[in-house]
Amino acid sequence: MVNTFTLMRPFIHLLPPETAHNLGLCALKRRLLPSAPLTHFPELETKAFGLSFANPIGLAAGFDKNAVAIDALLRQGFGFVEAGTVTPRPQAGNPEPRLFRLPEDKAVINRLGFNNQGLTAFVEHYKKRDQSLGIAGANIGRNKDTTDAVTDYVLGLKALYPYADYITVNISSPNTQGLRALQQREALTKLLGTLQKTRQDCREAYSRYVPLLLKIAPDLETGEMEDIADVVQAHNIDGMIISNTTIQRPALTSKYHTQETGGLSGKPLFDLSTERLKQMYKLTSGTIPLIGVGGISNAADAYRKIRAGATLLQLYTALVYEGFSAVRTIERELVSLLKNDGFSSIEQAVGVDVAG
Repeated sequence: MVNTFTLMRPFIHLLPPETAHNLGLCALKRRLLPSAPLTHFPELETKAFGLSFANPIGLAAGFDKNAVAIDALLRQGFGFVEAGTVTPRPQAGNPEPRLFRLPEDKAVINRLGFNNQGLTAFVEHYKKRDQSLGIAGANIGRNKDTTDAVTDYVLGLKALYPYADYITVNISSPNTQGLRALQQREALTKLLGTLQKTRQDCREAYSRYVPLLLKIAPDLETGEMEDIADVVQAHNIDGMIISNTTIQRPALTSKYHTQETGGLSGKPLFDLSTERLKQMYKLTSGTIPLIGVGGISNAADAYRKIRAGATLLQLYTALVYEGFSAVRTIERELVSLLKNDGFSSIEQAVGVDVAG
């Protein structure tokens, strides 16, 4: 079967990356892209942090920053979609150009800087979604010029608590100065302690429990990973996303843009993010559901993440090179990989490659 995106990709990639992205988002909003076939794979059903997922393949934050196309994205076959990152106040982000394709590496470098329309617009879009289509999370961050980061995250949590299926605390983007410092033990303890208290207040006010997740960077030392594992477990965080983009520059073969500042995503991130995934799975003894992100472009990649400790997965950069059809292809081939290894469900394969 001919992949329409493969035929269109050379023309799409003639456009600047951010322009192409915005056009794609517009096409989704207007229902101009066909939905994925309604195919269900019972082997891929999974549960995490109190939620039931039809399949483990999710869309990472950053694609739909303002929650304008959640329904259309879920119709592409994702088991869940994470909108954002959203900050309390609107912000334009960093100057353009700020998004770069590295086609020979199947990678992207971005320094977008949390460009978004702010919480008010995000909530208005988000609460209009069709909840019957699937699970939608919300990713919250801080404004770049804020003087109190904790307050920004509290505002995000409060605003989205009535509507989100889960909320991710993003402290790992490399494109907001000082953001990654929130991963340090003392700062993280203060942040998560405050958010847990806020969540308890919201839980009582709205009579619903919303899982709280933490998204971390891949550029952490062993000691920092150990600190994060300790703090996350002490504050009963429901899940973690591993990982965000990297500021490292592994060997790259693309002719252009390899030295641009910003976060690198895509295939070159796969080994680093998968190692961090294994490390966190081991540090938490497999007790906290982990979402594996970074460099997944096919079913073999997805399966390696699962065996490395991921309960769920997220894609983004692969869509730049493969289009949305990659979602269903990965799901279908993942079922075959599970069966080949004698697994009847995805849950049986989680963490099997991590030594005790």
